Amino acid sequence: MIIESTGTPILYLGFSLLVIVLLAVDFLVLKNQGAHRVSVREAAGWSVVWITIALAFCGWFWWYLDGRFGRELANEKALEYLTGYLIEKSLAVDNVFVWITLFSFFAVPAEFQKRVLLYGVLGAIVMRAVLIYVGALLLAEFHWILYIFGLFLLFTGVKMLIFANHEPDLEKNPILSWMRRHMKITNDYHGEKFFVLKEGMRYATPMFVVLVLVEVTDLIFAVDSIPAIFAVTSDPFIVFTSNIFAILGLRAMYFLLVDMAERFHLLKYGLAVILMFIGVKMLLLDVYKIPVGIALGSVGLILLVSVVASLLISRRSDPSANVRH
Repeated sequence: MIIESTGTPILYLGFSLLVIVLLAVDFLVLKNQGAHRVSVREAAGWSVVWITIALAFCGWFWWYLDGRFGRELANEKALEYLTGYLIEKSLAVDNVFVWITLFSFFAVPAEFQKRVLLYGVLGAIVMRAVLIYVGALLLAEFHWILYIFGLFLLFTGVKMLIFANHEPDLEKNPILSWMRRHMKITNDYHGEKFFVLKEGMRYATPMFVVLVLVEVTDLIFAVDSIPAIFAVTSDPFIVFTSNIFAILGLRAMYFLLVDMAERFHLLKYGLAVILMFIGVKMLLLDVYKIPVGIALGSVGLILLVSVVASLLISRRSDPSANVRH
């Protein structure tokens, strides 16, 4: 099986440079602002910026393909990009929920969370780039691996559906247990520092422990999400770009959802259904190929229903919502 990619070395290089510039701007803004608590308004503003950039890239990508390969291919690839972006963005929500649990468990001060998340995003980008490359190589040689991906996503979706209300027990986390046994860790935070010197010895701070766990969760969710987008497109360039743009907005999404996670309690069920839908789509690939447009509409509808249902049920269960002023 030969995978045709719309990406050329120049496009990959140009996109990589764009990502580096965006990350540099993000880092400089973070540095200039210093440690501070991110407001919902600020998070919403950055979310709009990242989504706008991702959609602007889609518009440019469509224009580029339209001029070079024709309108039909441009429409097809742009739709694949949008579908992949929506899938990755929606699956990233579960990643954000785990971050919220981590920061709550370790009582990370709100003003220190931005730095950890910045490094978390950087790590996620590197890990996903490697996994996308490996996935593309495997698909190029073994078409049947799509069925493995499909079964994996179906199993993951069912598991997520069953354990949607299950909170992870971080005290029993093997990585945390290993770090506590093999590293000297301070009890208190020391600003945004990951390591400090105490009595001539180097100690890790709780910030470093949180960073390691954030990177581990990024890897776990990357393993879940990368196969999902290969159900939509086999074009490595589209897989790469849609994934990276979804990741770039993760930090803003976290601060947008951190105070509203309880209100979207049904969203995890929606994400589980999305994973199962994508898994079934992969398993049926050689029997019936579900059009990308239908996949995009289905994912969007599932997300909309789970969000609206969450808000309605939260409002009914909140006594203050029924109080008339």
